[in-house]
Amino acid sequence: MQLIPWLTFLYLICFLDRTNIGNAKIDGLVQDLHMKNWQYNVCLTVFFISYSLFEPLTNVLLKRLRPSIFLPAIMFLWGVVMTCMGLVHNYSGLAATRFFLGIAEAGLFPGVNYYLSCWYKRSELGIRAAIFFSAAAFAGSFGGLLAAAIALMKGVGGKPGWAWIFILEGLFTVIVGVLSYWMVHDFPDEARFLKDHQRARVIRRLKADKQHSAQHEKFKMTYAWQSLTDWKTYAFAIVYMGSAGPLYAFSLFLPSIISELGYTSTKANLLTVPPYAAAAVMTILVGWYADRTKRRGLSNIVISTLGIVGFAMLLGSTKAKVKYAGTFLVAMGIYPCIANTISWASNNVEGVYKRGVSLGIIIG
Repeated sequence: MQLIPWLTFLYLICFLDRTNIGNAKIDGLVQDLHMKNWQYNVCLTVFFISYSLFEPLTNVLLKRLRPSIFLPAIMFLWGVVMTCMGLVHNYSGLAATRFFLGIAEAGLFPGVNYYLSCWYKRSELGIRAAIFFSAAAFAGSFGGLLAAAIALMKGVGGKPGWAWIFILEGLFTVIVGVLSYWMVHDFPDEARFLKDHQRARVIRRLKADKQHSAQHEKFKMTYAWQSLTDWKTYAFAIVYMGSAGPLYAFSLFLPSIISELGYTSTKANLLTVPPYAAAAVMTILVGWYADRTKRRGLSNIVISTLGIVGFAMLLGSTKAKVKYAGTFLVAMGIYPCIANTISWASNNVEGVYKRGVSLGIIIG
C-alpha cells in the first residue's frame, strides 16, 4: 500500500502522455499542423530514439540520486514538455517536443521495475510488476475517455481540441510530479516510512531469497561491464522487443484502426476503452499465475498466441466487428508479456547496479 498504488498512478500518467498523440491524431493534429503521414510517423519514432538511448543511464542515476528525488524531477520535466506539445505550430516543433519527452520519460518504467525488484522476493515480483504495468492498459482505456472529453474544448483560447489534450494532461503531470516528492519512497535501506525492525525484516527476506539488491553498493564500471557481457541481457532484450514492437504499434494506432472502421473521432476514442480494460485484467492474472508456478517463459509463450490470432484477424478480415474483436485478443496477448518479461529478467540478474543497467538495456 505504501509503494504500489502511487507508482502505478505515475505510470498511468506516463503512458497516457506518450500515447495521447494517437488520440490527438484523429482529432485533427495532422491536418492542423499541415503534416504528411510519414511526418507523423517520424514524430512517433523520435520519442523512442531518445527514450532508448537514455534508459541504461537512468537506473544508475536513480540509485545515486534516490527515487524520492529522481522520479519526481523527471516527472516535472516531462509535464513541462507535454504542455509545450500543445503550443506547437508545425511538424518540426512537434518532433522536437517528442524527442525531449523521450529523454524525460526514459527513467520511469525501467526505474520503477528495478526499484520494485529491490523490495520484493523473486516469487512476489511478478504480480507487483503486473499491477504496475496494468496502468499502461488503464491509461489506454482512460486516455480514450479523457481525450473524447477534452477534445470538446475545441476553440477555447483559439486552440484546437487536440492542443488542449496535451496542455491539460501536461499541467496535471507537473502537479503530480511536485506531489511525488512526498509520495515516492527510497530503497529499503533509506526508506523513511520503515521502522528499524521493519527495515531489518525487508532486508532479511531479500537475503533469504539470495538477493542483495536492497543493500548499499558503490557504483563501479565493472558492474556495467558485467551486464554488457552477460548473454542474458541480450536474450531478454530480444524477448522484450518481440513484445514492445506490437505494443506500441497497437497503442499508438488503435484510435486510427477503430476510426477506419467507420466511427467518428469521439466514438473511436470511446471504443478504445474495452480492449485496454481486458488487457489490464489479463496482465494481472498472468503476473499472479507466473509467481505461483515460477513459469514465466511458458506464460509468455501461451499468452502471446492470443496476440498472433488477434493480428491475424486484423489482417485477414474486412468486417468491422471481426477487426474490433481482434483488437481485444491483441491487447490481451501483448500487455501481459511486457510485465512478465521484466519480472523474468529481474529474477535472473543479481547485483544492485548490474540489474539496473541490464533492465535499462533490455527495456531500451
